[in-house]
Amino acid sequence: MNVALAVFALPPALALGSFLNVVAARLPEGRSLLRPPSSCGSCGAEVAWRDNVPLLSFLLLRGRCRTCRDRIGVRYLAVELLTGVLVAACFLRFGLSGDAFLAAFFVSALVVLSAIDVERRILPDKIVLPSAAVVLVAQVALAPDRWLEWTLAALGASLFLFAALLAYPRGMGMGDVKLCLLLGAMLGKLVLVGLMVGMLAALVPAAVLTARHGAAARKMAIPFGPFLAFGAVVALFWGDGLLDAYIGTF
Repeated sequence: MNVALAVFALPPALALGSFLNVVAARLPEGRSLLRPPSSCGSCGAEVAWRDNVPLLSFLLLRGRCRTCRDRIGVRYLAVELLTGVLVAACFLRFGLSGDAFLAAFFVSALVVLSAIDVERRILPDKIVLPSAAVVLVAQVALAPDRWLEWTLAALGASLFLFAALLAYPRGMGMGDVKLCLLLGAMLGKLVLVGLMVGMLAALVPAAVLTARHGAAARKMAIPFGPFLAFGAVVALFWGDGLLDAYIGTF
């Protein structure tokens, strides 16, 4: 049953990914998300409907504009693919439930925020804060008896990262601190797993840069948001098992 739901959810999730690409491109610049229609960033040619089919159009056009043949950024493909896979995975994991729809909203927000952070090194408040509010309200509605857990997790995760920011200002920004409000509201106690996995994942590129560039690597900015998002996705799907395994070792 859940497999059928995931398959059914995949096409609209891919279409959602296409819209998230518009959000990633326009929202940081304060442009309308609806007008004008999608166009090539190089030549300005309007993208025809047949060239706007998620995944398929990118592959058929071999990642190039039909008009000017300039390359289309790989971000467009990545956002559509990640959104489709993650949303489908939410219905595979949680079935047809409020939890599945909330998880789908959560992972979609993480995808678009990660795309923006990679390209622009920002996590817009216009996405982070409303998403955190929506998730917190939805969690309380779905599980009223756990309202304190969601609230404390959101505030605790954010305060923890704020303390880390004060200790190491170059390592992250206030956008990452605010992102933790969203993570805590969604994950509850499992936000501990998300933060741990995200921080460990961020050590990998940091180690690579240090090995290649030495002390100069300290001046190279690495967006932290995508690593927090990665940790959050791991916690969302496998957090209970990881937390139990961690506690069981002590």
